[in-house]
Amino acid sequence: MKVTKSTLLASAVAAIAGSAMAEEMTLVSWGGAYQASQTKAYAEPFMEMNPGLTIVWDESSPEAVAKLRAMNEAGNITWDLVDVVAADAIRLCDEGLAMEYDPDELLAAAPDGTPASEDFGDLLVSDCFIPQIVYSTTAAYRPDLLPDGAPAPDSICAMFDMETYPGKRTLEKRPINNMEWALICDGVAKDDVYDVLATEEGQQRALDKLGTIKDQVVWWGAAAEPPQLLADGEVVMGTSYNGRWFSAIEEQDQPFEMLWDAQVFDLDGWIIPAGLSEERLARVKEFVKFATDTQRLADQAKFISYGPARASSAPLVGQHAELGIDMAPHMPTDPNNAKNTFLYNYEFWADYRDDIDAKFQAWLAQ
Repeated sequence: MKVTKSTLLASAVAAIAGSAMAEEMTLVSWGGAYQASQTKAYAEPFMEMNPGLTIVWDESSPEAVAKLRAMNEAGNITWDLVDVVAADAIRLCDEGLAMEYDPDELLAAAPDGTPASEDFGDLLVSDCFIPQIVYSTTAAYRPDLLPDGAPAPDSICAMFDMETYPGKRTLEKRPINNMEWALICDGVAKDDVYDVLATEEGQQRALDKLGTIKDQVVWWGAAAEPPQLLADGEVVMGTSYNGRWFSAIEEQDQPFEMLWDAQVFDLDGWIIPAGLSEERLARVKEFVKFATDTQRLADQAKFISYGPARASSAPLVGQHAELGIDMAPHMPTDPNNAKNTFLYNYEFWADYRDDIDAKFQAWLAQ
């Protein structure tokens, strides 16, 4: 091949572009079993491919919206990639704190050439949201802590049935999911829940229903807490993310039973903070293309029971990497688990979150 000035120039530009990448990335996630699955499926293999790169984890995803607002206000964005639920991604996008992107440009196509925009499909719920997994918030209980003769719970409304199932419960210290379950267990049809919750009367109705068990609730802020509370016998039932319950039951051999009724499907994924330098953005884009390809998303399901967000990844979900058990029956999307699901409304919570949060916290303090 003849070497010309133009080819030399192209090689030089490519070399400069290749070197103009940050050598450290700060990834923000949730800690625990989920972050461990991301480390094994994405971070460790990516670092092997990029010697010299350092990945730092920050477990601040529960406070991501508030912290990104503060960073933006201070003009100092220290995070490179942030794991958030879909509703938070919509809020951050609306506020200009997350970068908009073209899925077919940023994300790899499926192995058969299907563009990323089609492979992810309806899960691309925001111009800024990069989907990773489908998960659910669901319930679990200790059969050995139920009263003698009490039937095994088969409804989320067991959470509100203090007569049949006495004892402490644990619920997340936020209105999301709790308000919806409260209305369902107060007789509101699932299809009408968000119409009711959009009204002040509906919000009060949900709080009143929660008030019937308030003095028996241990409120949790980190998803690691409910399995520990249940293991210690401090509660008889509670809610957490299905992957946390899977880890406790299958990996730690805890005597829990899952209660899949009215599990709330949700999406989790990445957002890229707006305003990153070119070097940091280049590195992040490289990582995101790698970490969201078909095989990589299926690989995450080897470590945790969350369904991959790409259609092309689902058939590749196999056995747990360490336990050797089939992962498909443990996914929230498995037909046996998804007989009575509740579909989370991302747009509703993006619009109402701040107001209902304030009302819920005031109610907690009463």
